[in-house]
Amino acid sequence: MTRSATSIGYFGPSGTFTEQALLTQPDYAAVRREPFPTIVDVLEATRSGQVDLGFVPLENGIEGSVPVTLDSLVFDFDLLIQREVVLDIHLALLANPGTKLANVTAVASFPHALAQCRKFLGSEVSGAHTVAAASTADAAKELAEHPDAGTAVIAPPSVAEVYGLVVLAEEIEDHPENQTRFVAVGAAGVPRATGHDRTSIVCFQGADHPGSLHSILGQFAARDINLTKLESRPTKKGLGDYCFVIDLEGHVGDEIIADCLRDLHASVFRVKFLGSYPAAGAHGPGRRREAALAWQQADEWVRSLRSQIDTRE
Repeated sequence: MTRSATSIGYFGPSGTFTEQALLTQPDYAAVRREPFPTIVDVLEATRSGQVDLGFVPLENGIEGSVPVTLDSLVFDFDLLIQREVVLDIHLALLANPGTKLANVTAVASFPHALAQCRKFLGSEVSGAHTVAAASTADAAKELAEHPDAGTAVIAPPSVAEVYGLVVLAEEIEDHPENQTRFVAVGAAGVPRATGHDRTSIVCFQGADHPGSLHSILGQFAARDINLTKLESRPTKKGLGDYCFVIDLEGHVGDEIIADCLRDLHASVFRVKFLGSYPAAGAHGPGRRREAALAWQQADEWVRSLRSQIDTRE
């Protein structure tokens, strides 16, 4: 965590998947936590210094990137990713006590959550219309405060106890492997390299021309750098004007990554650095230990070679 961080803002209210993901990180769970009603509010609070870190959803395994988060980081905020956290996502249909599944005429939730349950909605409550909410937990909170026998919400099953709701159906997501990637962002600072890291950048083109994307990707191919994500986003300047959001394995502190970024910066119109940070994953700690050992052995090897240099005048 950022050395001086004593507070972290997250996409709330209490009970969101964002809060659940945050609480899986012991150091984040130990500092002051403040929920905000929107993702943009979290990012603004981080930029202004109201909180030291912001914690927001970035990408879902079914629906892809969360547009408001990605576009805000690309175009509106100069914040750096400090860490990523991946959480398994299981969704439930919740309602006020006494509500029956057959009586549900409306389903409210965060748009990404609604989209992750299309098959269930189509087969089990096909006559119900969907209502977009600020977050999954906010939908549950709203239903608890304004009971409606015809309305249900899609939210984490744990939210039912928080807001006094009942579970009508569990694990209603279309794919059981459903996961969401969350990121912690800060106003400044790059975490040290761990040996199992990810770097995120945005490449802006000066003008669209044949081979422009190939010239960007060639920089990575030439260095055998693995890309874990490549996504085009409209720049908001006109149809056909796109930038490329790229995640790659490695850290800006690695010389090969630094050399690649240097060449990209010199050859494309603009490169925006979104951060180098520890990569998530069950094998992350093991890979970091292996990388540290490999680096130590390599360092000892190089030192043994250098010790043989003739220093005589």
